[in-house]
Amino acid sequence: MSKTDRKTFVKTTKYALPLVVAVTGHRDLLEQERSGISEAVSSFLSDLMRDFPERRIQVMSPLAEGADRITARVALDLGLELIAPLPMEQSEYRKDFETAASRAEFEEMCLQASQLLVLPAESTDRDRLYAQLGVFLSAHCHMLLAIWDGKLGTALGGTGQVVKFHHDNVMKGYVPPMVTAQQMLVDDESDLVYHIVCSRDREDGKPAAGLEPLETCWFTKDIEKPRSKTLPKQHRRIFRRSNEFSRDAMRFGDRIDAEGWSLVDDASESELPYGAGTIDRLFRAADWMAIHYQRRTLSTLRVAHVLAFLMGLLFILYSDLWAEKHLMSAFLVCFAVAAAVQYLARSRGWHRKYLDYRTLAEGLRVQFYWAAAGVVSDSVARYSHDNYLQAQDAELGWIRNVMRVAGLESGARSKKAEDGLRFVENAWVGGRGHGGQLDYFLTKLGERVRHHRLTERLGRLSLLVSALVVSISVLMGDRLASNMNALLITVMGAMLLIFGIRHAYAHSTAETELIKQFEFMARIYANARSRLDNTSDLDEKRQILLALGKSALSEHAQWIMMHRERSVDQTEIWRMGSGG
Repeated sequence: MSKTDRKTFVKTTKYALPLVVAVTGHRDLLEQERSGISEAVSSFLSDLMRDFPERRIQVMSPLAEGADRITARVALDLGLELIAPLPMEQSEYRKDFETAASRAEFEEMCLQASQLLVLPAESTDRDRLYAQLGVFLSAHCHMLLAIWDGKLGTALGGTGQVVKFHHDNVMKGYVPPMVTAQQMLVDDESDLVYHIVCSRDREDGKPAAGLEPLETCWFTKDIEKPRSKTLPKQHRRIFRRSNEFSRDAMRFGDRIDAEGWSLVDDASESELPYGAGTIDRLFRAADWMAIHYQRRTLSTLRVAHVLAFLMGLLFILYSDLWAEKHLMSAFLVCFAVAAAVQYLARSRGWHRKYLDYRTLAEGLRVQFYWAAAGVVSDSVARYSHDNYLQAQDAELGWIRNVMRVAGLESGARSKKAEDGLRFVENAWVGGRGHGGQLDYFLTKLGERVRHHRLTERLGRLSLLVSALVVSISVLMGDRLASNMNALLITVMGAMLLIFGIRHAYAHSTAETELIKQFEFMARIYANARSRLDNTSDLDEKRQILLALGKSALSEHAQWIMMHRERSVDQTEIWRMGSGG
């Protein structure tokens, strides 16, 4: 794709999901290696543009001397978006560059960046500010480009320490030991490093043993093969899913614009922090597509269950009333149509997409409201996407992958305004009869309970009809005509079949489990509402919302695992439908 085509692509596809590359690297590079490093960076980014045409490649560089600026210059030359997160205010940061020429180059690149993000200062200590920058880069990128000598080093916030944090969530002197202990044994998708080996212009500046200058490789935590020339298999799976989301979002872009539901209305836009709009746009896409694929999934289930009932009824009629060949022909037609519908649903991935996109939307919902309320993590090294779905299937890491992008801007600029907090209390938590998630879960709970009662009534009715038919057969069997007796047996079989199919449908849609889930969700939102109403302390309100969001994310993670076990391929239904 040419530079002009790439710019047109970015301009016309606002729902294209960014693929973010963050750079960390040394400043004191050898002069004779600079052109080789630039070529290696250019080759790496060009390969990404070729391999991920449905993504917007964004390069995140802090614009320090050396590796940062080489990468930024290559990105700009390729027509890519440049994001510049700065560890401190621009005027203060430029003091770290010794020459006038270097400061001028820095100012020029700041002007060329599509986004300039100044991280909130957590300290006046420069080393801690650079450590904070390294954690931010690691937490908000899909892959870390490390122009690095391969040595761990001891400098807080140095390149080696940033790479180690990206792999192990360890940064001694910055990340609390408890956070490290919670994260260090968990496999996730956030360990991907592309390593360009370099030397340093200092004594003992050669690369680490076993590495050669300008050598390149992918570097992960993989036990068997930590270094490879090709993108590791586990990461290819993650990118395949996020690329699929990006393609779907672009394909349905016009319909998402016209029909999608936003978390914010025009009246409250001014109350929201910088970057919340990005989260809302991705939520809008994920929510619309989740509903779209949910409808297709439910349509598939309903068609399958109706056809299973017809198959069962045809079999009963054939065996008990009329042994006509056309009944079995109709049976085979129903079976063929059902198989075709299920094949279409499986091949298009409707059920999986519905579950994945709904789970992503709910994660983005929490991320958005946390950002709007000024809720920050209880750790310097954690963001809203950390640990979401961490204990589930590793393939679901693509959802965290999307949330990394969504929280980039809001993660850099938190806002603790009271009006944003008030907006979140009303829009997210809400109340009984007053909107929000509390009203939503109470309403849905009522609907599910009614559906469950219908299933129970059908069960009782089928048992009553069966008992009645058996009683009539016992008491009057000898006096009934043979065709009447067969008709009664057919009626009994049909009623049992109706209940069986209805019960199977309830199982497929997790009717009983959803009642328990909605009861739990309604309860935690009601508790949050009560706690919020009984305090005027803004920090306490944010703590309540932090706890609420964590509970909601945990419940959503359990929800997707429960539903992934239910498939549109309903073997039990076909056994009932065939009279088995």
